[in-house]
Parts: sequence; structure tokens; C-alpha cells
Amino acid sequence: MKKVALSFLVVLFFISCTSDGPQVYTETGKALGTTYQVKYFSSEDFNTKKALDSIFEMINSSMSTYQTDSDISRINSGAEDIEVDSHFQQVFKYSQKIFNESEGYFDPTVGSLVNAYGFGPDKPLNELEASQLDSIKELVGFDKVELTEDNFIRKENPDIYLDFNAIAKGYTIDVIAEYLDSKNVENYLIELGGELVARGRNIEKEADWMVAIDNPQQTNEERTFQSVLALNDRAMATSGNYRKFRVDSTTGKRFVHTINPLTGEAEKSDLLSASVLAENCTLADGYATAFMALGYEKSLEMLRRIENVDVYFIYADEAESIRIFSSEGFDEALRD
Repeated sequence: MKKVALSFLVVLFFISCTSDGPQVYTETGKALGTTYQVKYFSSEDFNTKKALDSIFEMINSSMSTYQTDSDISRINSGAEDIEVDSHFQQVFKYSQKIFNESEGYFDPTVGSLVNAYGFGPDKPLNELEASQLDSIKELVGFDKVELTEDNFIRKENPDIYLDFNAIAKGYTIDVIAEYLDSKNVENYLIELGGELVARGRNIEKEADWMVAIDNPQQTNEERTFQSVLALNDRAMATSGNYRKFRVDSTTGKRFVHTINPLTGEAEKSDLLSASVLAENCTLADGYATAFMALGYEKSLEMLRRIENVDVYFIYADEAESIRIFSSEGFDEALRD
């Protein structure tokens, strides 16, 4: 376990290749409201940019809540005749798995509560009256939504609002990875909005793929790194940002606000950031969100119930110091 009073950001090293053998290819751009970078080694030149654009278009058409004609937006508007595609089906099933494993703390229907509280980095939480809260809670609960055998969505209440943004980005990375696998690419690193999947090795360095961990005490003039992490055939996702914690004016304690989907109440959480290593990025992304909702102690309990997952938690201890919990597998990946 590492005890450090620092947070971090994931930063990727993309370096051009001049060695013989497979050529290095790098694609960069914007998608899903963020940026992406894909680096891979291949002896064959194929149109990766076109494939990426196609993948992003499919995901948006299926699950973008910002696209009014997407399947999920139409379902949220009350449509019941939408036969959802395979991408929607997979994300739904993964969400159901994490919903059950987290005992309801990961919930893609929590958006109604988030909106009601006025959640945002610069907005204070609104106070909800008990009657308002009870009414909104009727719209929350992923167990109130069903994926039928013929791939339609059925909701107990037509006003239930589905939002897969907490897991869809990780899923998109996995789809890109499947595409590269289909092209027999054995060595690649994919990053989308800070979430990652690594396969094989960085051939030009003859080493594992490496990502840097930002030192949050760095100045704007000089970028420094806290440590370096080696990714080897795993995915990584991070949720939360300890820089956005609040300080209670009465107690002086540090906390972040999170919505408890079970009670419908906005609660103070001591877990300020969660980074997750998992077998794929869909799980890593979903688990990172679940841990933030659970808080530090409950996250440790959940961690004991699931397999093949390693974590790096930033939390505030009882003395109000920022601390780090790093699981054994995460420690093994660190290259300090």
C-alpha cells in the first residue's frame, strides 16, 4: 500500500517510431465530447480513421443522450418500439452486472436525481423537499428497467431516464480494441478522455506501455509527474477529482458530494478519486463510478466481492489528510 498526499491525472506518452519492423500509427481527434488517441504497430496500412469515425457514429446513434434522435433519447422520450442494437444490449448487461455487484450504488437511472439537485462543479446543491424527493425516487432504480428477449426496453415508469455516460466511454474503447484485434494488431494503446486499454508492448521502447501520473502540486509553468504506471493487457479508468472537494464550513472536513441512488439523498463522500484496472474498459469505467458512489469503506467491501480488479483510491482520512490506498495489483503496476 502506498500512502501519498497527492492526486493524479493520467497522461499518455505517444512517441514517433523510427525503428525497422512494424510501422507505428497514431490517430487523434475528438469524439463523445472529449479527445482520443490511438497508437498501434502494424505491418499493414489500413484506414483506421474511417473505422473510428464509424464506431463513434454507431455509439452516438445508439446511446448518446446529447443526440435527440439516438435510440436512448427516443426511449427516454417514451418510445417503446425501439429495438436496440448490440452495443446498447452489451452496455445494458454490463450495467446490470455492476448494479447488482454494487448493491444498487451504480445506477444508470440516477440522472433524474442528479438534475434535480443541480449537480455541477460550480453549482451548490439544491435542497429538495421530502415530497419532491419521494416523487423523483420513483424514477430511480435500474431494476425498474428491463431488456426483453427480443431486445426492446421496458420501463415501469415511462418517465424513467436512462443514461449510460458513466460506462459508454469505456465500452467504446473496447469496441475500438476489438477492431484492432480483428486487424491482427497485437500491440496498441487506446485512450479516450483519460480511459485506456493497452495490449502487447510498446515495440519502439521494447517495454510495457507506460502512462504517467501527474503531480497535482505542479505549477502551470512546469509539468511534473508523481509516478509511472505500466499497462499490460489491461484497461484503466478514473472517476472523480480531489481538486473539487469541498470543506465543511462547520467541521472543516473535506468531502465530495455524491448521490445515493438508494435513498435519493446527496451525501458527503470521503472517496475523492477512484482509478480502476480491469480486464476491459467497460468494467473499469463502471466500477470507477460505482466506487465513487459507495465511498471509501464500502468500496473496499465491494472490492472483496469482485475478481480481477485493482484500484488506486484517493480519500480523506479521519485527520482530514489526503491519503492513497493502492491494491496489491496496482502496486505491482507502478514503476516509481
